[in-house]
Amino acid sequence: MLRVITAILALFYATAAPAQTQVPSNSRLKTIASTKVIKVAYRTDARPFSFVNDNQPVGYSIDLCKLVVTSIERQLNAGSLKIEWVPVTLQTRFSAVASGKADMECGSSTVTLGRMKEVDFSNFIFIESTGIVVSKTSNIRSFADMAGKKIAVASGTTNEQAIITQIKQQKIEAVVVSVKDGPEAIALLESGNADGFASDKLLLVGAKFKNADAFMMLPDDLSVEPYGIGLPRGDWAFRLAVNTGLAQVYRSGVILNLFAGWFNRVGLQMSPVMRVVYGLGSLSD
Repeated sequence: MLRVITAILALFYATAAPAQTQVPSNSRLKTIASTKVIKVAYRTDARPFSFVNDNQPVGYSIDLCKLVVTSIERQLNAGSLKIEWVPVTLQTRFSAVASGKADMECGSSTVTLGRMKEVDFSNFIFIESTGIVVSKTSNIRSFADMAGKKIAVASGTTNEQAIITQIKQQKIEAVVVSVKDGPEAIALLESGNADGFASDKLLLVGAKFKNADAFMMLPDDLSVEPYGIGLPRGDWAFRLAVNTGLAQVYRSGVILNLFAGWFNRVGLQMSPVMRVVYGLGSLSD
């Protein structure tokens, strides 16, 4: 599995660099340089990647994007940039970037070909997988035990597609209950109207349950979810600036501290796959 993921990552980075050198007049970089403002979209409920604490956006992706903005300041040589934070939801995160309401989206968004019809993405910033949380009092101990059960999952997400795919592949007659977002899924699970809640594993760890000790994560990894920063479609100059910023962060020791600060607290250590992500990403500058 590691060899397959490494090969995919290498192909992604090898095809990411544009041949152009002159910044187009319609690039967001031009607007950012002239206004000295960069608009950053973020979700308020994607803990530990992006959420709100003391009325301020925080999280792994938030901190990483702040470092990227600092790099863009240096690249533009136009003085300091003000970050204008733009709260978005699962449903509005990409349209905010595509419409110009935001210049970039920093959260837990999986890179897919379908989404690339609306936005572009930076090089990868994290690799996740789909998991399922169930009640500890249930007899469910693996995905195979979900036969005849109801699985709540946010509509239109890669998690929803992963669950549907796994149900077909494993020939399990589980019922997919599509909901608006995580809080609605949690409400169904806590009320007994769903037997499981599927999402990215770390989002499940950071989810707000009334009694988190009453629930457990199943061991199954049901998908591969590569995260990227959402960017305007076709704006290669801005994408290159963002990837340059990521490369500088990945080459420094800062990324190790950033990872440890947000993920070690939930028992997650840096995997070989993440070392590949940071290693290949550091070659982009």
